[in-house]
Amino acid sequence: MASKTINPFVFLQQVRAETAKVTWPSRRETMVSAVMVIAFAVIAMLFFFSADILMGFAVEKILGLGH
Repeated sequence: MASKTINPFVFLQQVRAETAKVTWPSRRETMVSAVMVIAFAVIAMLFFFSADILMGFAVEKILGLGH
């Protein structure tokens, strides 16, 4: 088992060293990813909204709840 370090300064040095190894996305990559997430969320919203309206209409017709 690895020895546990309790010194907070050593821990912060280790965190800083590990953070330096991370490959961070560019601003453009971040913006493209954010736009794609928003676009797919809107598409999903439209799909589920349409499915809900359609199923509600079908249930009303089947059960005779409509006017």
